[in-house]
Amino acid sequence: MPDEHDPPIDRIASALAGAAGIVRRLRAPGGCPWDREQTPSTLKPFIVEEAYEVLDAIDGGNPDELREELGDLLLQILLQAEIARESGAFDIADVAEGLSRKLVHRHPHVFGEATVQGSDQVLVNWEKIKKKEKEGRGLFDGLPASLPALLRAARMGEKAGRVGFDWPNVQGVRAKIDEELAEVDEAARNGVHEDVEHELGDVLFAVAQWARHLGCQPEESLRACCARFTRRFAGMERILAGRGRPMTECSIDEMETAWQEAKRQ
Repeated sequence: MPDEHDPPIDRIASALAGAAGIVRRLRAPGGCPWDREQTPSTLKPFIVEEAYEVLDAIDGGNPDELREELGDLLLQILLQAEIARESGAFDIADVAEGLSRKLVHRHPHVFGEATVQGSDQVLVNWEKIKKKEKEGRGLFDGLPASLPALLRAARMGEKAGRVGFDWPNVQGVRAKIDEELAEVDEAARNGVHEDVEHELGDVLFAVAQWARHLGCQPEESLRACCARFTRRFAGMERILAGRGRPMTECSIDEMETAWQEAKRQ
């Protein structure tokens, strides 16, 4: 049921049509020289950058920032669709209509007669329906090769798990990490760099699956860890600077003391 916060459908349609019209004007003769020069390939870095800025806005918890960053990401979608329209391939309406058909088809428990017992079954059904739609494709064919590796590892594990190829419990995947670590140690003792890289990859893949079984997203866990490390390192730098001690002149003990102080702060 709609609630008081739902914008009218005609307002949504009007706003999206207005944005698409502005992008068309920017690309038209007499429009913006920069926008007119862009191609699907030249815009690729901006799609990635804007997607990560959306993630930062989500983490920041500021609705106004999230709204703005979602708009920037939408701009990239509109630009790609407008370039495709100019070549006669498709337009933004085709994109939206295709998405609508897909959502309806993959949610038979909402738009059809199917019943489900919770979100886990929804995901299993989604994979079954998707496999029928894309018959002949492998389970991982839809995963972009350009995904961050840790995220891709987790998504591969999720997809494999939905068809039954998974550890039965968290203890099994935890034991696999110990097994893979032992193989890293052996490779390191043998001194073959390529073998060490291979075995380290297996460890990281296993850790991604362990995180998944623990209900965590490994990519998000690592991003949060990097953010904490950045904050604490900056705090350590400030503490040492306040003592008149450039980091390049500090001992490891001085840095460790400042690091612990930064953590407490």
